[in-house]
Amino acid sequence: MSTHWSVDDIPWDDFRADLVDKELVKIVKAAALVESNADDYASYLCNVFHDDPTMQKLARDWAVEEVQHGVVLGRWAKMADAAFDYDARFQRFREGYSIDVESDKSVRGSRSGELIARCMVEVGTSSYYTAIAEASEEPVLREVCRRIATDEWCHYAMFYKALKRYLEVEQPSRLCRLRIAVSRIAESEDDELAYAFYAANDDQAPYDRKRCAKEYLQRAMPLYRPQHVERAMAMVLKAVGFEPRGRINRTLTKGFTRFMEIRLKLMA
Repeated sequence: MSTHWSVDDIPWDDFRADLVDKELVKIVKAAALVESNADDYASYLCNVFHDDPTMQKLARDWAVEEVQHGVVLGRWAKMADAAFDYDARFQRFREGYSIDVESDKSVRGSRSGELIARCMVEVGTSSYYTAIAEASEEPVLREVCRRIATDEWCHYAMFYKALKRYLEVEQPSRLCRLRIAVSRIAESEDDELAYAFYAANDDQAPYDRKRCAKEYLQRAMPLYRPQHVERAMAMVLKAVGFEPRGRINRTLTKGFTRFMEIRLKLMA
């Protein structure tokens, strides 16, 4: 599991309001809401793995740390923007976005598929918080995101270990694993992040998924550097059964970096 730390371990007194990037504040607010919603995902995972107490415990432990991430990010956002009401915004997010926690079958078609999808989420979050930490000049946000990124990498390792156990039983092909991974990565532009951005920041216009997703991506995508993409690709490749380093990684890193550049130009 990940390294253990608490809200009190963050050096809050080092906060520098003069170094706050207002555009980063907007995506940090959204991230706080998404992280805080982890209990629902834990309930879903416990249903999917209803006869696997080891996996159920991992899911519950994971959720505790994810919720702590949300609380810490929300506290920082409040320091950066005194008008931000974390509790009210989270309630707004919960009212507008939810997942089906009752199903006892994975939406990925298998338990190994579910764990591949969870690995992809941790790939995204570990690289995302690393990118924020390295982009921010505000010291408290840097420390918060550094700690969260480390947690998310450990969560990836945890889900990957569980995945290996289920791969031995279900034995999906690498093509099947790749298809699940790609589909989960594509879902990063679904309603969850878009609505979180809306619930955290927008008080005027009605919700428009396309507009909110665009506003979120315009702030998040420029944070990524080739080294972030390369590390993420290594984690993706490992989860789907390919060599993490080497020619495939270099090709995918170059291609995805170029894709993000073109996407940002089109959005602009």
